[in-house]
Amino acid sequence: MQGRILVVDDEEGLREALAERLRHLEYEVGTADSAESALAQISAFEPHLVLTDLRMPGMSGLDLTERILVDRPDADVVVMTGHEDMTSAVGAMKAGAVDYLVKPVRMEALASLVERVLKEQFLDRKTPALRDQDDPRPSPGPDAIVGGDPRMIEVYKLIGTLAGNRATVLIRGETGTGKERVARAIHEHSNHATEPFIAVNCTALSESLLESELFGHVKGAFTGAIGGRRGYFELAGSGTVFLDEIGDTSQEFQAKLLRVLQERTFYPVGGEALHSTDARIIAATHQPLETLVEEGSFREDLYFRLRLVEKNIPPLRERMSDLPLLIEALLARIRKETGQKVDRVEQAALALMEAYDWPGNVRELENALTRAALVARGRTLAVDHLRLGVDRPGLDEERATPAPVHQRVERDDLALANVISEHVQFVIRRTGGNKSEAARILGISRSRLQRYVDRFDLDGPA
Repeated sequence: MQGRILVVDDEEGLREALAERLRHLEYEVGTADSAESALAQISAFEPHLVLTDLRMPGMSGLDLTERILVDRPDADVVVMTGHEDMTSAVGAMKAGAVDYLVKPVRMEALASLVERVLKEQFLDRKTPALRDQDDPRPSPGPDAIVGGDPRMIEVYKLIGTLAGNRATVLIRGETGTGKERVARAIHEHSNHATEPFIAVNCTALSESLLESELFGHVKGAFTGAIGGRRGYFELAGSGTVFLDEIGDTSQEFQAKLLRVLQERTFYPVGGEALHSTDARIIAATHQPLETLVEEGSFREDLYFRLRLVEKNIPPLRERMSDLPLLIEALLARIRKETGQKVDRVEQAALALMEAYDWPGNVRELENALTRAALVARGRTLAVDHLRLGVDRPGLDEERATPAPVHQRVERDDLALANVISEHVQFVIRRTGGNKSEAARILGISRSRLQRYVDRFDLDGPA
């Protein structure tokens, strides 16, 4: 496919490598070493696609993106950066970029992306610019969501893309993966960020109370209703109502929610007057809604209405490369909230956390770090501060406590493999050689436990 591409990067080696690759694919390619230089070439070169670095001396890649979409609105922009955080990705998408690449750029991924973008452009499916340039509101802090895993980058891109519309969103993911954080980020990056964000846990309330909270009620609607009360759908205004664990609601409630989504109207509990709402609805669930639909416990029409935009949040065990970033961000939050000084983690402690499967996901990680920070006396979190697994039902803290193997040797001389092997050995012995139980306590699969046993030549109970 033919097309003109302008590559903008202040790093000459990368700029020329990208240009050479694209020329090899038979694209017409121009280059610029700054955003200012790129703008000077736009009119003459008339690129179909601009591939720009995010952070450059002078004008940034985001500023360049916004200028291009004004000066040449028929062009598309792809932003690339080595800073793999939510703020970068969201900012790029809000500025109007069609996609986002993390350095080092894989040439295969670049080729595929360019082909897709140009094909979509020529098919007139161009993604519009999404951010009002005059919007004075600052972006939320970068610690809202953390991670550089490719699947998390896709989540960030979605957040940016949703900034300019009011589409209903369904967020899927295991308990503790951060579904509410994603919902809040969508709200905070929207044009209605100054309006309320109201989170409701559907499993924490009885059906009658859930309806009263969301729809409000009139005086005398039920025993104790001595006065009327507006519900969250009204109180939210044009903000966001987040319905967590929507899969646990009754069909009667689902029917009423469907009316809200379809007609933007509802009746307060006990009332006859129809009320309206302008709130955006974001729902979340850890349950397989498709299965619930097949079983008849979840309405099919509501299911399809909710999943206009759908996103899965990966569990922590599937993005362990993000663990150091998460630990850093969570410890910063813990220091602020508790006044503790912990700001670093021993390699041995990190190794133990990397060997754990985190069934409770980021929420469990935060709980574990909070407990560890509260018992740590200095700035360093060590192995003996960790109590992994105590958040799991039916597991007492003593059995979840790592073996104090670090006490038998100097920390500086302790190999990471020794920490892992001795900790696993300790748990196996505490369970009397029951590997299924040991795997459960360790938070890993039985097959993974067996790999540790084979690797470290571990034995059974002493």
